[in-house]
Amino acid sequence: MIEEMDFENRIVSPEYNYADSDTEISLRPKSLDEYIGQDKVKDALSIYIKAAKLRKESLDHCLLYGPPGLGKTTLAGIIAKEMGVNLRVTSGPAIEKQGDLLAILTGLNEGDVLFIDEIHRLSRNIEEVLYPAMEDFSLDIILGKGPSARSIRLDVPHFTLVGATTRSGQLTAPLRDRFGVLLRLEMYTPNQLAKIVMRSSNILGIECDNDGALEIASRSRGTPRIANRLLRRVRDIAQVEFEGKITEKVAKTALARFEIDELGLDDFDRKMLETIILNYSGGPVGLETLAAAVGEEAITIEDVYEPYLMQIGFLSRTPRGRCVTPAAYEHLGIKPNSGTQTSLL
Repeated sequence: MIEEMDFENRIVSPEYNYADSDTEISLRPKSLDEYIGQDKVKDALSIYIKAAKLRKESLDHCLLYGPPGLGKTTLAGIIAKEMGVNLRVTSGPAIEKQGDLLAILTGLNEGDVLFIDEIHRLSRNIEEVLYPAMEDFSLDIILGKGPSARSIRLDVPHFTLVGATTRSGQLTAPLRDRFGVLLRLEMYTPNQLAKIVMRSSNILGIECDNDGALEIASRSRGTPRIANRLLRRVRDIAQVEFEGKITEKVAKTALARFEIDELGLDDFDRKMLETIILNYSGGPVGLETLAAAVGEEAITIEDVYEPYLMQIGFLSRTPRGRCVTPAAYEHLGIKPNSGTQTSLL
């Protein structure tokens, strides 16, 4: 079997990693018409963009939120292209000082889109500078120190701030209130992901039939980034060991090689569930105890592994700890009487 080196390089991780960089950028749609899925978001954006262009104004500030890998960065690029303006990309952790933000804002042209990824990680000092820029398109700059200090108001071009976050609950209320458009991105269905896989296979120049695309899509955890990553891995095996065409059989063979099952669970997902079932009678078990048992950091389990298992109903969080649900028992083929708590079933 093919081993995964660490959680950042997991093939089923929705987080962006550098191995995705070149290919992911080439696969990104360039317009709303090319963008597959997220119909409510696309319909809303289409109206807002058309209205802004009719009024010859910049688009209202937009907040895109939802799980990682669903296309928030892609949508920011589409917004800029549809508006016919430039896109400036940065992230919350990258803006460390007020001077960094001042340099970015003063370098924008009229109507440009400023995309800030992980906007929930902006410091409070940076937010204080951002507020007047978002509301009045001006900056308050303090020159000097002490009694001789004076304030200067500097105008900046009208721009559109597009913020992206996977944790909208961590945004401060004053920052959230300054966004005129708030859009939540939802997880994709297998059929939508199959369309994305077919589109990506055409761009990559690999032949893929509908059944092969659907097989990849069904194991992609509802996330386009994972679907495209799986497609690239399956492509490699299809070209080396098969005739270069991705069919349902080829996809199943390739994904079994990576230990990814029908629901998109990898080896560590199953290991964690089996540990709770076999060692702790299905739970409840505390997070720190579970982390020690599986040899992983608690914060990694909480932020990386648990969300999907909870989403598909295999794991639940209780005040006493983590519990495995009956659906997980059935999926793993473990009977309730195998040293587990029958009260959970």
